[in-house]
Amino acid sequence: MRFGLLGTGPWAERTHAVALAAHPHAELAGVWGRRPEAAAALAERHGTRAHTDVDALFADCDAVAVALPPDVQAGLAVRAAAAGKHLLLDKPLATTVPGARQVADAVGRAGVRSVVFFTLRFAPTSARWIAEQRVTGDWFTGRADWYSPVFGGADSPYTASPWRREKGALWDVGPHALSVLTAVLGDVDPDDPDAVTAARGPGDTVHLALRHTGGASSTLTVTHSVPPAAAGVVAELRGTSGVVSLPEREEPAPVAFAAAVDALLAEEPHPCDAAYALRVTEILAAAEARLR
Repeated sequence: MRFGLLGTGPWAERTHAVALAAHPHAELAGVWGRRPEAAAALAERHGTRAHTDVDALFADCDAVAVALPPDVQAGLAVRAAAAGKHLLLDKPLATTVPGARQVADAVGRAGVRSVVFFTLRFAPTSARWIAEQRVTGDWFTGRADWYSPVFGGADSPYTASPWRREKGALWDVGPHALSVLTAVLGDVDPDDPDAVTAARGPGDTVHLALRHTGGASSTLTVTHSVPPAAAGVVAELRGTSGVVSLPEREEPAPVAFAAAVDALLAEEPHPCDAAYALRVTEILAAAEARLR
């Protein structure tokens, strides 16, 4: 499958381009970015073409992989779907429910395949753990804590990211936490005022309490504001089988992204499609609206 890469930032450079260039069943057919000079440099490093016209890139590929701010991604994804291109998108799908719904609707109208790269759903270690817990079942409650130092003093290429500065950890790492908990505990109804509760903490910290439609409950804490010494990721489930914890991801991001490419190439749909990413956006929007 010929992929066009949209985006030239650190995530595109370090994850998308590396995985696509190395994948045995994918061809990196071209790169487009909002900074033409960066697109030219990235394309040259991987032996492909830079495009200054995104529609020309659509014409040269079968699918697009998007590594752009979410609300830029949403508009381009709609255009790519209308052009008949399969979509390998990033989370969050958009930072508004209407924006995410436009993407999901465009995928349905065009009949193209979609996969959204929730990293832990594709990294082999965490994906295997999630699948095992789904089989086990009977989980009473869960928690997911994403303590990131991106705004707390870390040397990170994402510290200056405008959209992350505006939307915070809720929208950046909140999708990761939700992708783990909803995969095992089930859906959350964002229209139920008792199903999503949210409170602010220091900096961009957000605490969530969720009630899942199957009866389980969960809590989340997400932040980019902790100092590096306090950083860490924890996900835990409790039920009749005891207590289990998400293992640390062992694989680098390009390995997980290669698995997402495999999912897009497969004939059967993947659970992490645009419709699922829309639901994650709905939950995040409900949480944001209820912050106090």
